[in-house]
Amino acid sequence: MNVNYEEVMHAALEIARSSEKSGDVPVGAVLLNPSGEIIGRGFNLRERDNDPTAHAEIVAMREGASALGNWRLDGCTLVVTLEPCGMCAGAIAQARIPRVVFGAWDEKAGAVGSVWDLLRDPRAPFSVEVISGILEAECAQVLRDFFEPLRK
Repeated sequence: MNVNYEEVMHAALEIARSSEKSGDVPVGAVLLNPSGEIIGRGFNLRERDNDPTAHAEIVAMREGASALGNWRLDGCTLVVTLEPCGMCAGAIAQARIPRVVFGAWDEKAGAVGSVWDLLRDPRAPFSVEVISGILEAECAQVLRDFFEPLRK
């Protein structure tokens, strides 16, 4: 699979930006099938749905699993604008996703290299390739734009 991750990250950024009306943190995620086609899209729906598990990654994985008719997402790639948290990293491993691509680091709750590194822990039962920093500045800016008015 030959995928331009910057191009796919732009799609995830558009999803994040479109989520502004949801009132939730603007994170966008897309799930690619083994051929590189988008089969799942998601943004945070925790506030709208009152669902603590409705993170962008989980929403995209649910849509992708439904499209494939299988919970096992072997060969798929998850592209997300923000480093996944512990819950999402666990779900990624359980879904057998072999590759995660993300933009901005989450220095407070990231579980794919910043605070923890659950996906590359040598004790983990599944091996996951992690590609970080794709359009990092642009992904981080979307989050800054969201939080800045809340901090005033």
